[in-house]
Amino acid sequence: MRLKHRFDNVRVLHDTCEGFPTGEIDRVPKVNFRLDGTLHTALMRRARGANLSLSAFIRQALKQAVDERRRYVFSSQDEILATSIQILSIVATSVGQQSPKALEQGMAQARSILAERGLLGGEDA
Repeated sequence: MRLKHRFDNVRVLHDTCEGFPTGEIDRVPKVNFRLDGTLHTALMRRARGANLSLSAFIRQALKQAVDERRRYVFSSQDEILATSIQILSIVATSVGQQSPKALEQGMAQARSILAERGLLGGEDA
């Protein structure tokens, strides 16, 4: 079930039952805490990037924080990303050799898309 709330002009979706069998939700501990706006925005961006609700993303991050093996929860997405980067690097090299202007335009568009999604840091943003 998704409940919509509005506060400070930000719409927040709370997944109250995601990942829990029907009937067991009342027996699951509930934790409430406040986030500053910057952290909330960053978490929402990362959750969307992982194709998860905010609640599911935070639960996974908390599980990772207590994992004694210190493994990264979203490794499958990282593997897909690494493969995509390798493929795009090969394509960019080929395009750059044939048309440097087309490569320049493509890179500018890619930077814009990455910036919109909060995936560039520091001076690249």
